[in-house]
Amino acid sequence: QVQLVESGGGSVQAGGSLRLSCAASGYSQSISCMGWFRQAPGKEREWFAHFYTDSGSTLYTDSVKGRFTISQDNGKNTVYLQMNNLKPEDTAMYHCAAAFRGTCAPSDFAYWGQGTQVTVSS
Repeated sequence: QVQLVESGGGSVQAGGSLRLSCAASGYSQSISCMGWFRQAPGKEREWFAHFYTDSGSTLYTDSVKGRFTISQDNGKNTVYLQMNNLKPEDTAMYHCAAAFRGTCAPSDFAYWGQGTQVTVSS
């Protein structure tokens, strides 16, 4: 069974940095896309970044572009999310997700981690 486990969340002040990890296990076919989503209190879950494994390409929503960076360690089946210059509006529960088909559309993601909390104070 596919499992995704996030880690690395915490509390930081505005302007600070965190690096989240997402370790994937329990799968036999290649993951086509790893995505990051977040959900702030009272808001819907939103996609904000993904890594398309076939091409190595990444895509970010405008609100995190230039501040967040996805990278992958194939040997460890782990995807990282480096978050710099964090803002209070980045406060949310962060989830990674995996897709085994498709081209990284939000509906392609079938497996989800439990989430890790990120809190940014002003």
